Amino acid sequence: MKAFIFLISTLIAFTLPDANGQGGASATPANLKVMTYNIHHCNPPSEEVKIDVAAIARVINQEKPDLVALQEVDIRTTRSGKNLDQARELARLTGMYSFFTKALDHQGGDYGVAVLSKYPILDSVGYLLPRNPELGGEDRAIAAITVQLPNNQKILFASTHLDLKEGNRLSEAELITKYFKETRLPMILAGDFNDIPGSRTINYLDKYFTRTCQTNCQGTIPIENPNRTIDFVMTNSVGNVKALSTRVINEQYASDHLPVVVEFTVR
Repeated sequence: MKAFIFLISTLIAFTLPDANGQGGASATPANLKVMTYNIHHCNPPSEEVKIDVAAIARVINQEKPDLVALQEVDIRTTRSGKNLDQARELARLTGMYSFFTKALDHQGGDYGVAVLSKYPILDSVGYLLPRNPELGGEDRAIAAITVQLPNNQKILFASTHLDLKEGNRLSEAELITKYFKETRLPMILAGDFNDIPGSRTINYLDKYFTRTCQTNCQGTIPIENPNRTIDFVMTNSVGNVKALSTRVINEQYASDHLPVVVEFTVR
């Protein structure tokens, strides 16, 4: 019962505009750069067990995004270090704010998704996404924050990582839209969706969100000769959020995914 009350109160907080009506469009445009990056728990694939948080931070700092969606983040696990909170360390190395949501227990610590923000985090919420035990797979999550841009427009920004099992991915996508489809704020959803354009999962999300890459999308995996696009940035239909460009960064050391960078104007 307590969990249900928390869910309802959180949804109310995310769907209502503030007193100044910042759910609507702003007269002055703001430029916004967003990155999504599956960081493979900061383990460069060529290095077996090495953890290199600084390498991920360098990729982020080279692009200087305002918001970053991170997937496969370790918090105090045996493999990454019992004293290492990767979300907080990346926030420190990039000079950003962070918010982490746990998807599952792993090696005595937590594993999940996170967001980094150049702007102070006004509100945050994390949800565990459903998994069908009969299908197997792993628990997944979504982490969402509210920030206010320099033009005073508030937006939602969320990071997620869908499961490898198609049945789980579809139910996860359905729950994400259920949580956020009524929001009155512009929303940017980013992450590793483990599915390609034209799949059932992406087709479902396309009903509620607009991907910044619609055709001839650059591959994001594998890092050498990428031939699949499974990492996306997408927006809802609230307000005036316009994608100006979408780029895949050819960075082949730090992770087993290539990061995606999108530049927006937001009114």
